[in-house]
Amino acid sequence: MKRFTSLLMVAIFGGAITLGGYKLFIEKDKSAFAFTESEMPVFKTSNTPVSSAGAGIDAVDFTTAAENTVNAVVHVKNLTLNKAPSFLDFFYGSEPRQVPQIGTGSGVIISPDGYIVTNNHVIAKSTELKVTLNNNKSYDAELIGTDPNTDIALIKIDADRSLPYLAFGDSDNTKVGEWVLAVGNPFNLTSTVTAGIVSAKARALGNSEQSFIQTDAAVNPGNSGGALVNTNGDLIGINTAITSQTGSYVGYSFAVPSNIAKKVVEDILEYGNVQKGMLGISAPRINTPYAIENGINEIEGVYVGTVEEESGADDAGLKTGDIIKQIDDIKIQRFADLTGYISTKRPGDKVEVTVERDGETMIFPVTLKERQSLIVPVMGLVVKNLTEKDKKLFKIKEGVKITGIPETYRRDGLELEGSIILEIDGEPINNIQDARIEFGKITRYGKTVITLLNKDGERERVIFQ
Repeated sequence: MKRFTSLLMVAIFGGAITLGGYKLFIEKDKSAFAFTESEMPVFKTSNTPVSSAGAGIDAVDFTTAAENTVNAVVHVKNLTLNKAPSFLDFFYGSEPRQVPQIGTGSGVIISPDGYIVTNNHVIAKSTELKVTLNNNKSYDAELIGTDPNTDIALIKIDADRSLPYLAFGDSDNTKVGEWVLAVGNPFNLTSTVTAGIVSAKARALGNSEQSFIQTDAAVNPGNSGGALVNTNGDLIGINTAITSQTGSYVGYSFAVPSNIAKKVVEDILEYGNVQKGMLGISAPRINTPYAIENGINEIEGVYVGTVEEESGADDAGLKTGDIIKQIDDIKIQRFADLTGYISTKRPGDKVEVTVERDGETMIFPVTLKERQSLIVPVMGLVVKNLTEKDKKLFKIKEGVKITGIPETYRRDGLELEGSIILEIDGEPINNIQDARIEFGKITRYGKTVITLLNKDGERERVIFQ
């Protein structure tokens, strides 16, 4: 026993000496030290809660909006008859034969009894309209009214049941960067949904004063007249146009804002035509040499170039040189902001116009009036309603005043500017609407007689042939 204990102690002691020697003389140092240096980069992170679904598109649910929209978007087929002259018509003088052509687009049901809003260019010159629902049922459609200026049309079908429809949203509340869905019938497919964001608001196209919502949701031929909705399924626009050299979608699409479309529809139903309230100012184009030389192209707001006589702006006291910064609670940065908001108003509506004048901010209450001037079709003359001053000067009660003529007439020596149009082909002209209708009847192959008073008050007859 003593021998065993002695051997155990020797073994333990020998092991301790061996381990200590290894640690002290053989094992390399593998210790790790934690330290900080001022030169090391520092990263700060936010403690903002994140979605459990992850960031970006995964956090947005489009399914409800899509389900609520597809059944309210329809396919619109437009049958037109176009004259197709042939070689024989030239020799024998026969009437050109009529060739049927079919155009297609989309539409949005806006009431359970079958009222549908679409684009004017979808149904223009139609002799027959057919609407196909998402369940493939087809109906004949009736044209209720159109507004070519905004490219909005209203049609109606008589269905045997209450129809799914979309309610107009408030397009003024739409924000750049907001997710939207475009729903339509491209390439004759049934309702198709594409997603994108609002790329810009109050976008103008070309020389048009119309205001559009720009999106990057894919829109192709056949989408015209379809719905642009937000993720709640609210109708915030009517898809209208794309800009493309190929005719197919390349990243830009444009929609008429719902507030404008809604106002047009309400006017058509209540008045039979569009009641457009006019502010009564004009603004120089910002890309002209005049605008660049005078710094107008750098102004944030709308520079008032001219104020129309006896307009709402004139009555309120707006002046040339004022810079319009806001109307009601809508900030005005460009002309399309102004026209987009005014397009939602009617004659008699009142707005508050905030302007900057000589560095001072001023607010003017303005009562909008009816349009006082327009460019008549065919001849392109600019005419305006008579002012009280005009009526006293020429001693007349009715007529329209020529305030602008195309250069072609000027080169021919026709100095018509300032004259008063009284009649066209024997039809009396009381106002600019009469002028628009009568000039619209003129053909380039007939004779037109215009009765007018020249600037000296002398009665003349001008014959165009």
